[in-house]
Amino acid sequence: MILKVERDLYRFRQIVRGKIKENLRKFMSQGELVGRVGKNIVSIPLPQIDIPTFRYGENETGVGQGDGDSGDPVDGEEGSSSAGDQPGRHMLEVEISLEELADILGDELELPRIEPKGGGEIMERKSRYTTIHSSGPESLRHVKRTFRKALKRQIQIGAYDPDRPIIIPVREDRVYRAAKPSPTPEASAAVFYLMDVSGSMGDEQKEIVRIEAFWIDTWLRHHYPNVQTHYIVHDAVAHEVDQHTFYHLKESGGTKISSAYELLDRIITEEYDPAQWNMYPFHFSDGDNWGSGDTEKCVNLLQSRLVPISNQFCYGQVESPYGSGQFLKDLTESFEEEEKLVTSNITSREKIYDSIKEFLGRGR
Repeated sequence: MILKVERDLYRFRQIVRGKIKENLRKFMSQGELVGRVGKNIVSIPLPQIDIPTFRYGENETGVGQGDGDSGDPVDGEEGSSSAGDQPGRHMLEVEISLEELADILGDELELPRIEPKGGGEIMERKSRYTTIHSSGPESLRHVKRTFRKALKRQIQIGAYDPDRPIIIPVREDRVYRAAKPSPTPEASAAVFYLMDVSGSMGDEQKEIVRIEAFWIDTWLRHHYPNVQTHYIVHDAVAHEVDQHTFYHLKESGGTKISSAYELLDRIITEEYDPAQWNMYPFHFSDGDNWGSGDTEKCVNLLQSRLVPISNQFCYGQVESPYGSGQFLKDLTESFEEEEKLVTSNITSREKIYDSIKEFLGRGR
């Protein structure tokens, strides 16, 4: 019976996984999902899926109990007077780990695995069988030490016969190999999300950025445990903010993109060694920058500093009715041959899916 229950639960999980994959593009365009994240768990609303179960207890208001005549509505509610052709809306809140969600994202978008560079300062605890315990599975029994311990015991109690050297270990003689956790360096990553919050970026444009940042973060954390994340917002001046502020800030003002790039360069210089860290900056804007002089300054910063030390520098341009969109054109012309600078034009929420594939589909 237990095996059957486990088999049914496995089938249920596969059905849920299939439903999520089937509706992934829709989920990726909805901002509500960002607010459903708990501790490495995300709650996703799906059409009702149930596995039949027994529910114990007294059936106080069930069929055949209480007052009532044939045809009376259940719970005293009046039904519709005419037939309908639409199904009822039944939703089920399904909890799924961000790890599994990242797997689904990678499968559906056909994203390649990222190959990290260098060993980093993030320490992963890996186990090596270098110690001995008095209990454990028979597959890990230390034969030589068990034999030696049995021999010593038989000599001490006078049971050892040199003419007939038969050693029979008892339970107290057995010793087993045991794992001892040892910290080993693991590839480390620093991810930077830069968002234009100037007056030309409306609420819809900011929401698109936040949704895409959530999905990108989900994928990168799948490859790099304990990722270091920084959030930068800018109008004419740039500020580093915490995650909550990044996802809720409403701002206005002019646009000076170089302020964000200068702050990013300063953070990297002070905190990260490019030889040891895998770095991923993601900048989102509507492409409306303050004058050609500032765009030239941005291009110089990218060419001389930011692109060379990044695994990949990504620029996503969110279409806005108030922004000129010129910055994307300038980057395309200046970095036509540069593979490490990737751009994406995000015209609507429906394009988030394609934009993420453009950014993450290269496996850097």
